[in-house]
Amino acid sequence: MTDEVLRKLIEDISLDVFGKPFLHIARFNSRLRTTGGRYMLSDHSIEINPLVFQKHGTEELVGVIKHELCHYHLHIEGKGYRHRDVDFQELLKRTASPRFCKVLSDKKQQSSLWHTYKCISCKLEYKRRRRMDVRKYRCGKCAGAITKM
Repeated sequence: MTDEVLRKLIEDISLDVFGKPFLHIARFNSRLRTTGGRYMLSDHSIEINPLVFQKHGTEELVGVIKHELCHYHLHIEGKGYRHRDVDFQELLKRTASPRFCKVLSDKKQQSSLWHTYKCISCKLEYKRRRRMDVRKYRCGKCAGAITKM
């Protein structure tokens, strides 16, 4: 799917679901990692993660587009466009737009974010997001030395 096809799809969804035109730029952004799409306040453009279409198909893509169009139309109208705003939450319900998109990252990549440490004495394992200096810390259970696994 190209950026032109994406723009046409967004224009069609905007007219069908919201009854208002989409007049700005729409593009795919492969640098997005944790989100399905984003609405840019500065230039009113919408960026969509191409993994949404590749991994979950057209139905999920349409859901992400409707979500971003909620931000777009509310911001243009000067209403509450943030996730916590009542206007935004009501428009999500009215248009049957999803609050979140499906998970895009693999579990294998997520597990590599954890650092695993082990006590030499009692063999207790510790999982940490951040690295730690094993020379500075001891086991909380037996005060034994800790090593990185």
